[in-house]
Amino acid sequence: MTKNIHPKWYNEAKVYCDGKHIMTVGSTKPELHVDIWSGNHPFFTGSQRIIDTEGRVEKFMRKYNLKSNNNK
Repeated sequence: MTKNIHPKWYNEAKVYCDGKHIMTVGSTKPELHVDIWSGNHPFFTGSQRIIDTEGRVEKFMRKYNLKSNNNK
Protein backbone atom coordinates (compact mmCIF):
# COMPACT_ATOMS: atom_id res chain seq x y z
CA MET A 1 0.00 0.00 0.00
CA THR A 2 1.12 3.53 -0.76
CA LYS A 3 1.62 5.63 2.35
CA ASN A 4 0.92 9.33 2.84
CA ILE A 5 -1.52 9.67 -0.08
CA HIS A 6 -4.41 11.14 1.90
CA PRO A 7 -4.66 14.89 2.50
CA LYS A 8 -4.33 16.27 6.02
CA TRP A 9 -7.70 16.49 7.78
CA TYR A 10 -8.56 19.51 9.90
CA ASN A 11 -11.33 18.82 12.43
CA GLU A 12 -11.53 22.49 13.39
CA ALA A 13 -11.55 24.21 9.98
CA LYS A 14 -13.02 27.71 10.23
CA VAL A 15 -15.57 28.95 7.69
CA TYR A 16 -15.57 32.69 6.91
CA CYS A 17 -18.14 34.73 5.00
CA ASP A 18 -17.42 38.44 4.37
CA GLY A 19 -14.54 38.27 6.82
CA LYS A 20 -16.69 36.99 9.70
CA HIS A 21 -16.19 33.61 11.34
CA ILE A 22 -19.41 31.67 10.66
CA MET A 23 -18.87 28.10 11.83
CA THR A 24 -16.33 25.35 12.36
CA VAL A 25 -16.38 22.18 10.24
CA GLY A 26 -14.11 19.32 9.25
CA SER A 27 -12.20 19.90 6.01
CA THR A 28 -8.96 19.28 4.14
CA LYS A 29 -8.21 23.01 4.37
CA PRO A 30 -7.68 24.92 7.63
CA GLU A 31 -9.83 27.88 6.48
CA LEU A 32 -12.73 28.12 4.04
CA HIS A 33 -13.88 31.45 2.59
CA VAL A 34 -17.40 31.41 1.13
CA ASP A 35 -19.52 34.06 -0.58
CA ILE A 36 -22.94 32.64 0.31
CA TRP A 37 -24.16 30.54 3.20
CA SER A 38 -27.59 29.77 4.65
CA GLY A 39 -27.37 32.73 7.04
CA ASN A 40 -27.25 35.35 4.28
CA HIS A 41 -28.94 33.61 1.32
CA PRO A 42 -32.37 35.12 0.50
CA PHE A 43 -33.99 31.68 0.14
CA PHE A 44 -33.18 30.75 3.74
CA THR A 45 -33.56 34.18 5.34
CA GLY A 46 -36.85 35.04 3.61
CA SER A 47 -35.58 38.46 2.60
CA GLN A 48 -36.23 39.89 -0.81
CA ARG A 49 -33.75 41.68 -3.00
CA ILE A 50 -34.18 43.48 -6.27
CA ILE A 51 -33.26 41.37 -9.27
CA ASP A 52 -32.95 42.22 -12.92
CA THR A 53 -36.32 41.38 -14.46
CA GLU A 54 -35.20 41.95 -18.03
CA GLY A 55 -34.79 38.72 -20.01
CA ARG A 56 -31.29 37.58 -20.85
CA VAL A 57 -31.99 37.28 -24.58
CA GLU A 58 -33.48 40.76 -24.81
CA LYS A 59 -30.55 42.20 -22.87
CA PHE A 60 -28.08 40.47 -25.23
CA MET A 61 -29.95 41.66 -28.32
CA ARG A 62 -30.02 45.25 -27.06
CA LYS A 63 -26.34 45.13 -26.02
CA TYR A 64 -25.19 44.13 -29.50
CA ASN A 65 -27.85 46.20 -31.28
CA LEU A 66 -29.41 43.16 -32.96
CA LYS A 67 -32.98 42.76 -34.18
CA SER A 68 -35.09 39.81 -33.18
CA ASN A 69 -36.36 37.43 -35.87
CA ASN A 70 -39.41 36.55 -33.80
CA ASN A 71 -42.42 35.68 -35.98
CA LYS A 72 -44.98 35.50 -33.17
